[in-house]
Amino acid sequence: MADCKISIGGQALMEGIMMKGKDKYSVAVRKPDGEISIETHAVKPSPVGKIPFVRGIYNFIDSLATGYKCLMRSAEISMGTDYEEDKFEIWLKEKFGEKATGILTTIAGIGGTVLALVLFMVLPTAVTGFINGFFPLGNFKRVVEGLTKLAIFFCYLLAISQMRDIRRVFQYHGAEHKTIFCYEKGLPLTVENVKKQSRFHPRCGTSLLFIVLFVSIAVFSFVPWKGTFQRAVLKVLFLPVVVSIAYEILKFTGTHENALTKIMVKPGLWCQRLTTKEPDDKMIEVAIASVNAILPETVISNGNEE
Repeated sequence: MADCKISIGGQALMEGIMMKGKDKYSVAVRKPDGEISIETHAVKPSPVGKIPFVRGIYNFIDSLATGYKCLMRSAEISMGTDYEEDKFEIWLKEKFGEKATGILTTIAGIGGTVLALVLFMVLPTAVTGFINGFFPLGNFKRVVEGLTKLAIFFCYLLAISQMRDIRRVFQYHGAEHKTIFCYEKGLPLTVENVKKQSRFHPRCGTSLLFIVLFVSIAVFSFVPWKGTFQRAVLKVLFLPVVVSIAYEILKFTGTHENALTKIMVKPGLWCQRLTTKEPDDKMIEVAIASVNAILPETVISNGNEE
């Protein structure tokens, strides 16, 4: 059995998976012709990457940036020559040349971040303020705001899980988790071994989002409610604090196993029933390829090669 020497994490992409280790990350994508494209990139270390509470913000921003970059790249590879650029993309390339992809990725990243802030930070406060205008909630305003936030979160996951392309991404998400579990158990990375593993992983980004929601409810219960707009602004300003605390909780639950941590990870694992689906064999092959691409050759040669 291979000895697990590095900690790995990943992200589902369009017809592929990104896996990240200590020194490098890989992007493995199934091409239209059936072959698997594998690209590897170096991971740039950061002096703040290991400082408690500070590392949460850094890793959150870094994950967003790397994730969007890999997602855009996977879309290019998976669509192959069938991909047609729209007028905006053509204009960007004419004006900025090779920098166009980076600009497009930045725009997509900013757009996604703004959408998340509006849905999970601003909208719950606005809805609660609207309800309070008709039915004074008093001390229950924060409770209603928290319940509204959770309702929006679950409705959002349910809605996007019905989309065919997103469902395939969720299947790759399941393949990612199963393959990481297989590697962490020291088993050879074969399709059969991976299929037997659970698709629910305690260190998943879905679990982080769920923890962020609960921590935000706790933190914002201390933020004064002097007006709907002011509260929405304060919530955005306090977001780094929320993310920092949530990251440390996720890291603790991922490295400790006891009665308390099992209770803490349960909600996140339950949420993964929405964001992960059972993968097929071809998806598992992509996941295995993405893990092997970041493993030391000595580990692969000792039994982790399919």
